[in-house]
Amino acid sequence: MERAIQEAGLSEIYEKVLSNTRLSAEDGEQLYSTTHLPALGYLANLVRERLNGNRAYYVYNQHINYSNICINLCKFCAFGKRRGEPGAYEMSIEDIASRIREKKDEPITEVHIVGGLNPDLPYQYYLDMLRAIKTERPEVHIQAFTCVEIAHLARISGQSIPKTLEDLVEAGLGSIPGGGAEVFSPRVRKEICPKKLPGKEWLEIARLAHRAGIRSNATMLYGHIETIAERVDHLLALRQVQDETGGFLCFIPLSFHPDNTKMAHLPPPGGVEDLKNIAVSRLLLDNFSHIKAYWIMLGPKVAQIALSFGADDIDGTILGEKITHMAGADTAQAMTRKEIEHIIQQAGRIPVERDTLYNPV
Repeated sequence: MERAIQEAGLSEIYEKVLSNTRLSAEDGEQLYSTTHLPALGYLANLVRERLNGNRAYYVYNQHINYSNICINLCKFCAFGKRRGEPGAYEMSIEDIASRIREKKDEPITEVHIVGGLNPDLPYQYYLDMLRAIKTERPEVHIQAFTCVEIAHLARISGQSIPKTLEDLVEAGLGSIPGGGAEVFSPRVRKEICPKKLPGKEWLEIARLAHRAGIRSNATMLYGHIETIAERVDHLLALRQVQDETGGFLCFIPLSFHPDNTKMAHLPPPGGVEDLKNIAVSRLLLDNFSHIKAYWIMLGPKVAQIALSFGADDIDGTILGEKITHMAGADTAQAMTRKEIEHIIQQAGRIPVERDTLYNPV
């Protein structure tokens, strides 16, 4: 493999990886530009195994997408709708409690909640949602509301971000999912999500959450109009916040699904692009413990291969996910524990069921 690394022109980066030396923006751009996928995967796997050995994590989780009515209506999103538009919906608190009750016999440890920025739902709705879930399943960890949603909740409540976070934690919030980051580049956001929270503000809300003791995930949506340099800048901005706070649990590269969006003319990223983003993320984000191959977007087969390209997590059972499927994903709606463990074992890894905070179950 050292010869392949030489042929790929990655010898200097290889030496940095071996000595655990932080990679630069220039290194990141070089890694993205390489056409030698096996060499890239080898480098990423060195870091993956240094941090996580042969383990591959998954979580037994349930998704609740409480409403797709949204004021932002980003171009890349097939989920968001205007009120009254075909397919628009919002769940009542009882609807959500009922969805939780339906799965009460399953050993779920995490309820994952994201939705659109609904202009009509009051602040109390979100607190009542968390309390209702905790009433039904006091033991579950609730990972809810992206930084974009939290900014919206602070706005409708007339409160600061810290006070809003305090209210949410008191009602049952455990941690924050990583969505809404997209690509931090102002150029990209102006084109694909002009109404969305700016990247700098997303990062600041993550900082405030971490300082309040609330862990969060981070994402990047790739494969649309962003450049390699903009991807690298995004990853380094996350790395900087992680240096400051240590609050990010996991990074999840998200593969753009163009179907049913205003960007449907673009081709979706292929498997090579998916694996590159997993690998480069693992190599640049040296202070992140975990990189996730989100099987619902990648498909189980690419997610399996990603376990040798830097990923050590494939998410989980994902009961009830709607957002990716509304964008044309043809993956299953959920996977059983047995199915997840089978694909991990087929990839030569040891499956480890975890909770949200990566404690083995």
